[in-house]
Amino acid sequence: MLSNASKYAIRSVLYLAEHSSKSKKLGAKHISEALEIPLPFIAKLLQQLSKAKLISSTKGPRGGFYLTEANLKNNICSILDVIEMGDVFEGCFLGLPQCNDESPCPVHEIVAPFKEALLKKFRDQSIKEFAIEVNEKGVYLSLKGFHFSKDSLK
Repeated sequence: MLSNASKYAIRSVLYLAEHSSKSKKLGAKHISEALEIPLPFIAKLLQQLSKAKLISSTKGPRGGFYLTEANLKNNICSILDVIEMGDVFEGCFLGLPQCNDESPCPVHEIVAPFKEALLKKFRDQSIKEFAIEVNEKGVYLSLKGFHFSKDSLK
């Protein structure tokens, strides 16, 4: 359903929600290393997100990427719209051309409610709310063990 690009973009934005601010900007290299994402790939994604004003950035020696309060009000669907340029929740999970409620594929009845619930969550929660929820559950964003601390973002 979600491409690696979308997954990386979401993880990067959540990482920025935890670790950046206007006074603490992070470079693409830092994010790449922290999340174990190839630098050229993450640099391109961060540029796309910045151009779409979903994350903020400044150039120069003290430059980097960060999230403002306005950025934190966006939702995960806004990230997917920029990266995927289309609705990732449309279409058959198995890739069949004629799958719908009237003519379902073998997994349609399992996947359709899941896709609907995921879309609702991605659409209805702000990045800040999503990051707080991830924080409260202590979810790791990287195999390296970078994670949200229990007290941030509140």
